Amino acid sequence: MAEFFYEYGLFFLKALTFVVAAVVIIMSIVAAAMKSREAGGGSDSGHIEIKKFNERLEDMQESLSFSLLSPEMRKQAEKDKKAAEKAERKAAKAAAKKAKKQRGEGETIVPEKTTTRLYVMDFDGDIRASAVERLRREITAVLTTATPEDEVLIRLESGGGMVTSYGLAASQLDRIRDKKIPLTICVDKVAASGGYMMACVADKLVAAPFAVLGSIGVVAQIPNVHRLLKDMKIDFEMLTAGKYKRTLTVFGENTDEGRQKFIEDIERIHAQFKQYVVERRPQLDIEAVATGEIWSGQDTLDLKLADELATSDQYMIDACEEREVLLLEYKEKKGMFDRLSIGVQSTIDGVLLKWFDRLMKSRFSIG
Repeated sequence: MAEFFYEYGLFFLKALTFVVAAVVIIMSIVAAAMKSREAGGGSDSGHIEIKKFNERLEDMQESLSFSLLSPEMRKQAEKDKKAAEKAERKAAKAAAKKAKKQRGEGETIVPEKTTTRLYVMDFDGDIRASAVERLRREITAVLTTATPEDEVLIRLESGGGMVTSYGLAASQLDRIRDKKIPLTICVDKVAASGGYMMACVADKLVAAPFAVLGSIGVVAQIPNVHRLLKDMKIDFEMLTAGKYKRTLTVFGENTDEGRQKFIEDIERIHAQFKQYVVERRPQLDIEAVATGEIWSGQDTLDLKLADELATSDQYMIDACEEREVLLLEYKEKKGMFDRLSIGVQSTIDGVLLKWFDRLMKSRFSIG
């Protein structure tokens, strides 16, 4: 029996090795194909998808209301609804017919705008702020239509990441402010470091009661294996032109002068970060909040990091009373290789996140 399990274990490991190797090869092919397509300047095959939040909210309300009615009253309500929808379709058809006639007579058709709009977009940031590509397309689309009477809402979630990436993401939001269109940013969970760099651009910053804001600081980490290489009698040579071309290195021996220069570079970036924040939220005591600390709840209001405590859901529901609320999302058409790559990556991410979540739950809890 023991020999059977031994043989089975070997077979399983061989099969697993084959599967892993196949996945690596497939992903390499996918990556090469994507790079080739990008290098060739592939066509922009994506599109902006728009959903009306007002209608979604009305559908939920109607569904709940219908379920509470008696069968007779529900039947009458459904009949009334069909009659109303028929009247709307008839009115829309008449309007389209009138517009067609006006175009035939050479008249310019100006669409009527009866209500102001709230354009809603999502930004879920990773360390590279990779969602900025989608965000910039969505903002470009909105800026072709929105007016200063409208409003843009960004539902932002990010713990920060690379300085250059989040600097670009924040600059995309600056485009909205430059057009004098009111910008509101809602943070339901976290907007820290680079995430707060984006959030501070808002004309109005709304945070959920337990959302985490702040971390206005800069951190850089680099491992050094010089002593290990030295023990193994392995030499590492690095040639540079320019005194500070490389201040710290992974393989070479770092110097106090190099460390000091590296710290100076970080301090300079931190100063730029603080200047960026204070220009957009002058009400802040920047020296009090630019310590790298994080805050939540009433503290964010007291320190002027946020303007209001509320969830994005409630903000959008309240807006439906006076505005047309539109959910925008840029959808990129994905081929077979793209879908395969995303599927594999999602599976790996799901497994890692599940184990990370279990680890965190075992270490931290409330109550």
